[in-house]
Amino acid sequence: MSQTSQTNTYRVAQVAAAGGSFEIVEREVRRPGRDHVRIDVEACGVCHSDAGFVEGAYPGVQFPVVPGHEVAGRIDELGEGARELGWQVGDRVTVGWFGGSCHHCRPCRQGDFVVCDNLKVPGWAYDGGYAEALIAPVDALARIPDALSATDAAPMACAGVTVFQGLRRSPAKPGDVVAVLGIGGLGHLGVMYAAAMGFETVAIARGREKAAFAAELGAHHYIDSTGGTPVAEALQALGGAKTVLATAGNSAAISETVEGLTPRGELVVIGAVPEPMAISPLQLLLKGRVVRGHPSGSAQDVQETMDFSALHGIRPTVEVVPLDEADAAYRKMLSGGARYRMVLQPG
Repeated sequence: MSQTSQTNTYRVAQVAAAGGSFEIVEREVRRPGRDHVRIDVEACGVCHSDAGFVEGAYPGVQFPVVPGHEVAGRIDELGEGARELGWQVGDRVTVGWFGGSCHHCRPCRQGDFVVCDNLKVPGWAYDGGYAEALIAPVDALARIPDALSATDAAPMACAGVTVFQGLRRSPAKPGDVVAVLGIGGLGHLGVMYAAAMGFETVAIARGREKAAFAAELGAHHYIDSTGGTPVAEALQALGGAKTVLATAGNSAAISETVEGLTPRGELVVIGAVPEPMAISPLQLLLKGRVVRGHPSGSAQDVQETMDFSALHGIRPTVEVVPLDEADAAYRKMLSGGARYRMVLQPG
């Protein structure tokens, strides 16, 4: 029996008002409703997107807010109908940015659940994973392979699935040149996935000192964006990139990669920033290039991301801190001081 099952309360890290600091408070344990489960949280990643909830930037965010959409743990209690849908107490599961869908909007009816009009993001639609326990709908669950620890699996539910699916759905084929812009929390996973998929992998970052790390991740080439040669020119010297996976949160840097694409090449944007990109229609039209924004991924996408990661020995670089230090972990993530994913661990 879990700790949550034995007590009437559990701890969460919440923010009481927009822009506030995290505080640890106790909540009453609730039973999961139909087609829901309660999860004992073993790890929860601290994602940059959490800032949208903490700062109240997303519409409809209600305070106090408990963020966290990179959750890994074990099912502690089943709601009605969950067993019939294949879940058991003790199952190891993740819940990511995709925290459930409505099943009836047009995207859902077309099978594109991650762009559901009523997407249920943990920390937005319901309390997230900065907590000892979480209640989530069963369609949000992905099974964690035995080879992955909870602290490895948690970032896969958002960061991992986003870069993995962004690459897998691109036009690149094994042997093609694929560039990853930025080798931070998202990009270091992107380089590893690109290399494991058989792409001729190029890492792009600021400073020569990151070249050795890029090589350790599996990159075949490294481009220093501050080295004097324009990034697009350096990519064209390699034959041009069939795909550029833009993980850096810098619109100017993203825009500078476009001329480095091959004809029919694709820029996949996953670095979330509000500033517009400076790309002209002619840059796209004359060479048939494509710019695509890529959201996270469904629970099945998360499952496939974790399975691929387990098979190829891909693990995120994480810094694990206790739930009590949620505020410090969040501030470190915001400052860019995390290397490379911050993960909270209850208990």
